[in-house]
Amino acid sequence: MTMVVEHAATAKRRSWLTSPVSILAITALVMLVFLALPLNVPIGPMYWDLFIYFDAANRLFSGQVPATDFFAPVGPLGYYLFTGGVKLFPNAQPLLLVHWSLFAVTAPLMALALWQVNQRSRTTALALLLPFLVFAVLPFNTREFYSFPGSDGFGIYNRQVCQLLYVLTVALIYLRDQRLLLISIVAGMTGLFLTKITGFVSGGLLCAFAFAAGRLTLRTAVTSAVLFLGILGFLEIASGFTLNYFADILALVVMNEGSLLPRFLQAASHTFGIVVPAGLLALALLFHDRAHLLEKLRSRSLSGMASVIDHEAFWIMAVLIAGIFFETQNTGSQALIFIWPAVLPALTRLWQTETARSPAFLTAVALSAATALPPLINTVERAARTYIGAIKNVELPNQNLKTLGRVNMRPEVLRRSEKMLDFYARHRETYADFIRIQELPAYMYYSEFDFQAAHLLAIDGAIDAIRELEAEQGIRFETILNLNFVNPFPWLLDRQAPLHVAIGADPTRAVPPPDAEALEAVRQTDLILHPTCPLTTANADLLKIYAPAMQEHERIALNQCFDAYLRPEMADRIE
Repeated sequence: MTMVVEHAATAKRRSWLTSPVSILAITALVMLVFLALPLNVPIGPMYWDLFIYFDAANRLFSGQVPATDFFAPVGPLGYYLFTGGVKLFPNAQPLLLVHWSLFAVTAPLMALALWQVNQRSRTTALALLLPFLVFAVLPFNTREFYSFPGSDGFGIYNRQVCQLLYVLTVALIYLRDQRLLLISIVAGMTGLFLTKITGFVSGGLLCAFAFAAGRLTLRTAVTSAVLFLGILGFLEIASGFTLNYFADILALVVMNEGSLLPRFLQAASHTFGIVVPAGLLALALLFHDRAHLLEKLRSRSLSGMASVIDHEAFWIMAVLIAGIFFETQNTGSQALIFIWPAVLPALTRLWQTETARSPAFLTAVALSAATALPPLINTVERAARTYIGAIKNVELPNQNLKTLGRVNMRPEVLRRSEKMLDFYARHRETYADFIRIQELPAYMYYSEFDFQAAHLLAIDGAIDAIRELEAEQGIRFETILNLNFVNPFPWLLDRQAPLHVAIGADPTRAVPPPDAEALEAVRQTDLILHPTCPLTTANADLLKIYAPAMQEHERIALNQCFDAYLRPEMADRIE
């Protein structure tokens, strides 16, 4: 009798440890432990995208409101999550913090859906959860953008959207309780809207398809829409955010409208390895079930039509369309990871209805593997290459970069970065010539590891120069603007950034023409920095954009890698 009780207790413990909710909780605890440790990560291509979050956090800490007080290239959810994370874990490695911060949203929603799925099948619940955790834990894009292994500090908000779409797709396909579905849709669609508008549109396409397929009742759909609009109304009343956010979205659409059609082709080519096998799987499923589907169509009833639409093949197609649309505006992301929740039901059904050696089942297994495994394997492989290769890396030497400087790289990359800073300064005219022909020194210049490391070293040196100037002259620059893609100086110096200017300042895609408020804010900025190591076309364009507000600023050479423009009142106090 005692042995039976002990066996039952052991089985119960094992059952608890392998439950999806427990695995989510354990994963969250492990993340918290790592965030509390002083970790470094290998530098990677376009790592400076990460700096945008510090600019946003600094503004949020000072009371600024996204869209109302500053222009951002995407929605504010990721910025608020990161700001909260910085408050709780001020010494966390920032790439891990920003990537993992979304887990505060996705983990509860996954737990909600998997709690119900687990009651029907733990195997299915784990099959949905484990791939999601790989993408949620590893801060990497699914597509390799650069040949050398390094951390993906770019495309972060695109990865966050893909994870939200994964959670939403799980809810739409697997949840049967309309109340739980209502919660998942409202939370998921609100998260998508506040992260990136193209992700919100993609989520809307999936919700519309779920309604057509009979997964959502009319009552659930209407209530979801009312609650979502109520949230937007509350945000508008509380801060004036909603209408300003719509205005920012419109400005971005106007700036990028000419590139939308070519980007559909680009997105299809980027996701070709997923789209083709998934599309073939959908066609194979339709062929296999053709007689059954035709019989339902002949009934001409609404329920029959809905059951046809609800077929796994059409779910796969819906996810593909939504995913390709989202990828039209992306450079890096976890593209189409949410295809797996749409593929799994077909495998499950054929496993139950077909023999293991039947052509239909073997075809489905092969095409499903070709669809879902490459992104998963590529992400794990890239993470392994990056972290194992980091054994030989050295840390970036710095004094002023706070957690931004928590990166490492190969010794030869660091040596080259240090040499290039001096080279940029001594050959300024050479890089001015690149501006004259409107080209960068290399086609993938911003992806070069040595450029990213040199950029950090230049910022570190500029902070020393700013502090030295302030100490010598007895002044303090309260507002600082960097005429560059990123502006980490206010965060690093505990100062303020000017209101109404764009963060993530890509002049070709994300910096609308400044209005009177923005120009006045720039005019009142104490210190405006222009990086010169090296001179680049984008920074030259930013200088032109804000030049009308800088006419009274006095230009000085801050150091060999930065020109500084001082507000007249500050310039008058310098001897």
